[in-house]
Amino acid sequence: MNVTPLVWVITVAVTVAFFVYEFFAHVRKPHEPTIGESARWSAFYVGLALLFGVGIGVVSGWTYGGEYFAGYLTEKALSVDNLFVFLIVMTGFAVPKIYQQKVLMIGIVIALILRGAFIAVGAALIENFSWVFYLFGALLLFLAYRQAFSHGDSNPVDGRFMRFVRRHLRVTNEYHGDRLTVRRDGRRWVTPMLLTIIAIGFVDLIFAVDSIPAIYGLTEEAYIVFTANMFALMGLRQLFFLVGGLLERLVYLTQGLAVILGFIGVKLLIHALHKNELPFVNGGEPITVIPEIPIWLSLLFIASTIAVATAASLISTRGDRRTPMADQPSNHDAQKELS
Repeated sequence: MNVTPLVWVITVAVTVAFFVYEFFAHVRKPHEPTIGESARWSAFYVGLALLFGVGIGVVSGWTYGGEYFAGYLTEKALSVDNLFVFLIVMTGFAVPKIYQQKVLMIGIVIALILRGAFIAVGAALIENFSWVFYLFGALLLFLAYRQAFSHGDSNPVDGRFMRFVRRHLRVTNEYHGDRLTVRRDGRRWVTPMLLTIIAIGFVDLIFAVDSIPAIYGLTEEAYIVFTANMFALMGLRQLFFLVGGLLERLVYLTQGLAVILGFIGVKLLIHALHKNELPFVNGGEPITVIPEIPIWLSLLFIASTIAVATAASLISTRGDRRTPMADQPSNHDAQKELS
């Protein structure tokens, strides 16, 4: 796939422009979005992501198009899981609804920046060291295991990381609008709003460790990795307000994501064997006994797993009332990492 520097510059510029527009058009003035507003913008961003994937397929071939769609689905599912932890954090810090948009916006921008850095590092490693596929594959299998068997009983608001932050910052007990800091008696204090953003930034870091190796298991094209992540994060703020309590009903999303991460981990290990250069593995020669998993099968498997996990969750929780967040387990190890 031939992506010129100009295409990269245009893509990054358009991404920045979208987020700047989002801030000034929707986030700058504190308010709680309506269902209609959230639905329209969510549909717009999903439609834009699908249209972009079709464009990749038409211009660069459907192998790359399939890689994009598989990556987009995986990153979107991980982003929804990310939203669940955002919800727990904002509930724990009692962020007023009119300010939640700002917290989400900052969290999404932090996530995109961190993933961009991880994408660059991952691309450099893959370009120079073929053995990194072994590392990524083993990491994904480990993360899949932790995702499947983590009970998430800890509270990210009172975890070790946030206790450390509180010990080193002077924190007010109340919010001061959407301000991050205030001055009292000649001294600078931080508000709970800043603590919320710090917690969400840390969550973003943990999620980046999952998402980047996962998508590099589906494509080696850095441009596809970046754009799939970009479109997965675009519209995430609106999706948060659109689905609302539905997040709490996705009780099998954790297991579904564990299966996806495990599948991609196996795919990466098979790919590593095909590119093997490690002298202590088969004398440094590639091992091609097991065929590589084609991208169409990866796309079908990921889409089916997400569909089954979602349907099973909705059927299992049908008729249930919303359960208080304090009683809900986390959908991700990121919550555990904060404890």
